[in-house]
Amino acid sequence: MFHLDEYIGLSITHPASFRKYLQERFISKVNLKNVYLINGEANPQQACEKLGELILQHPIDVALVGIGENGHLAFNDPRADFETEEPYIIVELDDACRQQQMNEGWFNSIDDVPQKAISMSIKQIMKSKNIICSVPDKRKAAAVKNCLENSVSNLCPASILQAHKNCIIYLDKDSASLLSH
Repeated sequence: MFHLDEYIGLSITHPASFRKYLQERFISKVNLKNVYLINGEANPQQACEKLGELILQHPIDVALVGIGENGHLAFNDPRADFETEEPYIIVELDDACRQQQMNEGWFNSIDDVPQKAISMSIKQIMKSKNIICSVPDKRKAAAVKNCLENSVSNLCPASILQAHKNCIIYLDKDSASLLSH
């Protein structure tokens, strides 16, 4: 199992840590042979290089992803890099992404939300044999519409999922509410 994204500089004990979330809600409940988590407290470049080397040795069968309110895929915010061959990259989180994290209750203020993260790159996600994308909630309806009804664009990074041959997207009534058909 490879982790998609993690804030840089955030302790694993922080409620917003994705490592913490995955450990408590998934990893502790299943028997996985190999788990590769992003250590947001380590040197970011070294963490990217280490995970990059590992993921190239273990092709991904199934990627579990979502779509952010700004259309991000993992932490690849708008103007996402669709070209990098690096499996993991350091990204700047845009204001919309940071606001979403605060609005979800993970942080007390926008100033508390880290400005950088480590993310699996778009090309690495797209190398997955299968992608399952789950997108609940009304607040993501505009992003879902933009990602599924407009052309593929790095301005709406999750739109790249249109180009994957084995991608299934699960929406609820609210997240699908702005779709034309």
